[in-house]
Amino acid sequence: MKHLLTLILIATGILVSAQNILPAGFAKGEKELMPLYLENLEANGITTPPTTIPRSPAEWEEMQAVVISWKSYNSILAEIVRHAREECKVVIMCSDVNSVKNYLDLVKVDYSSNVDFVVAQANSVWIRDYGANPIYLNRVDSLAFVDWIYNRPRPLDNKMPDVEGTYFNLPVYATTSQPFDLVHTGGNFMSDGMGTGFSSNLVLDENGPNNNYGFSNHSEQEVDSIMYKYMGIDKYIKMTNLPFDAIHHIDMHMKLLDEQTLIVGKYPDNIADGPQIEANLQYVLNNFKTRIGTPFRVIRVPMPADKNYLYPDQGGDYRTFANALIINKSVLLPIYEMKYDTTAIKIWESAMPGYKIRGINCDGMISASGAIHCITKEVGVAQPLLLQHFSLDDVQGAYPAGYPIVAHAEHKTGINNVYLNYRIKDKDTTWTRIPMTASNAELTDYESAIPEQANGTVIEYYIEATANNGKIQYKPMTAPLGFYTFKVNNTSGSKDITNQNLLGEIFPNPAKSITCIPVSCAETQQLDISLIDVFGKPVKQIFSGKQIQGESKYFFDASRVVSGNYFVKIIGEHGSEVKLILVQ
Repeated sequence: MKHLLTLILIATGILVSAQNILPAGFAKGEKELMPLYLENLEANGITTPPTTIPRSPAEWEEMQAVVISWKSYNSILAEIVRHAREECKVVIMCSDVNSVKNYLDLVKVDYSSNVDFVVAQANSVWIRDYGANPIYLNRVDSLAFVDWIYNRPRPLDNKMPDVEGTYFNLPVYATTSQPFDLVHTGGNFMSDGMGTGFSSNLVLDENGPNNNYGFSNHSEQEVDSIMYKYMGIDKYIKMTNLPFDAIHHIDMHMKLLDEQTLIVGKYPDNIADGPQIEANLQYVLNNFKTRIGTPFRVIRVPMPADKNYLYPDQGGDYRTFANALIINKSVLLPIYEMKYDTTAIKIWESAMPGYKIRGINCDGMISASGAIHCITKEVGVAQPLLLQHFSLDDVQGAYPAGYPIVAHAEHKTGINNVYLNYRIKDKDTTWTRIPMTASNAELTDYESAIPEQANGTVIEYYIEATANNGKIQYKPMTAPLGFYTFKVNNTSGSKDITNQNLLGEIFPNPAKSITCIPVSCAETQQLDISLIDVFGKPVKQIFSGKQIQGESKYFFDASRVVSGNYFVKIIGEHGSEVKLILVQ
């Protein structure tokens, strides 16, 4: 076995020598090495799943470190160190510490604090794909790592999670042994921190019965089961591979910015992967919702032509502004040319209020099918104060009880208090601070309301939470510099049927027993009404069937539901709506 792995290392070394650096995709001759590599792969780490279902954190949660592999593209890695060390520790995996320090000195990057050097061998720079994947074993504590089988014949890269586990003193759960063997890559995975995962169908292609490696032979259900056991993913969204993205990693064109917002790359009409990206997006929007049952919000960012004005379908580089890294209160953004960069930076600044958008020129590496996200790997803090919130869209109609704000807060030591801060744009110079009330016995769900305002008012708000040990967290993390915004529209009048509100005001609310849900339909249509929890999981089916044009009332018994915040969700033939209800 060791002899065969040595041959692989020698072959990989020849490839590196011939091509200078390994790309994110397969180098010439590497694909032929995959069966040998997989056949002789050594089991490592803990080869059975965690005993409790873990939670995969989202990238916008608290980070303690960013890990990079100093193997190539030194100028870009140096800029990552320059900016990332302002937000967290940077851990540099390298074969020669002195040479890295000499280079950082040359380009005037300070490494005197918040930078650690670890002597470690690697085959390539693409640590996003082969690095350790952080999980929490108890939702907000007991940090651990998961190690997938890397889908490249690069044995040194594949061992990097063990190096990280030793450095951070964390257990490493490995999907290297049957029946939990799984080939996967970090660039083809993103999590909302609430159990929803996104990937391309590459994860099925490389593990299914028709894979080219002769290794794994998992059905989609088995892949989903492994991801649930090791990563806590109970809703796994997979999309068609893009024809011109050779590596099929979703981080090249798509990214979650928060629990409900996707930033998606956009090509000009009928150019390159534009049609398939749009088809994938519509598939997601029409078949999946956020954890509270609302549609995902979508922000578009251009996918620019390369310096020769060519797109990938014309042989051009796969330039992308989606392949960014969110790192605490900063975003490290790949940039290329000012004529494209200015627009992208403005889009990111609008999408991430209060965050520092740090542009790093990646034109010298994008031809290798990767950018900032591909060469970085984040590690969450040991005990995060998890603060989750689905921000309000612009509101329509009257809200005599105020505009409902709901948050979920957790910490290992428990939550001491949660506050809602709001102000009226162009009127208030200070924030009004009101307490949010716990609405469940676990003291993790909180609710409050912003008082009803006049038509046309723009409201700004943010949430702050304090743990019992004194730790404070904000949502958004950049508050009060960054905040959420919504507009009040109290006007009434005729509406298009496809935009008509179906749900009336639920009463009583708060609810203790029999509760009424008024529904009004402008046309006869199929309706589904359900009660869901704050994570979007169904609690009770209230009604499913045809409702004729006009008003009807539906009921459920709140006394049979555990106290807490819930949403009544109604799905009609033209869309869906949700409304908050507090069960006492």
